[in-house]
Amino acid sequence: MSWNSFGRLFRFTTWGESHGPAIGVVVDGCPPGIALGEDHVQGFLDARRPGTGRNVSPRQEPDRVRILSGVYEGRTTGTPIAMTIENVDARSKDYAGLPPRPGHADAAYDAKYGFRDPRGGGRASARETAMRVAAGAVARLVIPEVTITARVAEIGGEADAGAWDALLDAARGNQDSLGAIIEATAEGVPAGWGAPIYAKLDAELAAACMGINAVKGVEIGEGFAAGRARGRESLAAMQASGIDGGISTGQPIRLRVAFKPTSSIGIGGRHDPCVGIRGAPVVEAMVALVLADQKLLNRGQCG
Repeated sequence: MSWNSFGRLFRFTTWGESHGPAIGVVVDGCPPGIALGEDHVQGFLDARRPGTGRNVSPRQEPDRVRILSGVYEGRTTGTPIAMTIENVDARSKDYAGLPPRPGHADAAYDAKYGFRDPRGGGRASARETAMRVAAGAVARLVIPEVTITARVAEIGGEADAGAWDALLDAARGNQDSLGAIIEATAEGVPAGWGAPIYAKLDAELAAACMGINAVKGVEIGEGFAAGRARGRESLAAMQASGIDGGISTGQPIRLRVAFKPTSSIGIGGRHDPCVGIRGAPVVEAMVALVLADQKLLNRGQCG
């Protein structure tokens, strides 16, 4: 079985491939009566699209979104919201004859399905994340009380932003790539979202971010530092983590998300020298999608 949907009450399903005619998403469970237009979604898509500078993929995609359903006279109707983006700069010939690429999902797809779309990774491409960002733009409207921000905190192990351009230039010159750390914060989350045991808010956030292409690690709150700390040292950090027992406390929720170096080094195609640079809008979107879902779940159980 292939899983292309995420969420419980606020649920989205993406479709499309890197080099197909279009990509899209269907968002289901959005409450009715919320003001929604393409301009709102477009603002978030513009933050992640390729072709905007020398440190991201040169693929020229305007990523213009169209809302096909679920909105009438500028407001959501409560029915599924379908959105689509055309792929206008696909170059399938760049991938002709390439064997399965190390570090990609190529060989894994072959092993699972016995067939794969070799053009830019097909369904496994980071191109799919554009539709997560579109869905996340809708999710933000469901949680207006919450402010979500994310930023690049490290590139190639370096936290000094002033050194990043030189690192990226050197990596490109050596046909190499760099990993990155994204830090995200959600402020304004009320106490009570989430649930103990099997729907812990921190577990849901971790799963959402681990599902992003190239993500290899997620820390929430003090993260792995907790495994190296003593109880007296850790207590204050735990109390300020924003989540206790899988349930939000009302404090800001902080995440760190690790993106691996781009695996496409020294091979054909167009790639980001550091895929994490465009990761911040995707992390923000996944956090928003989880929180919107948890808000509706909490309202359903607790009123």
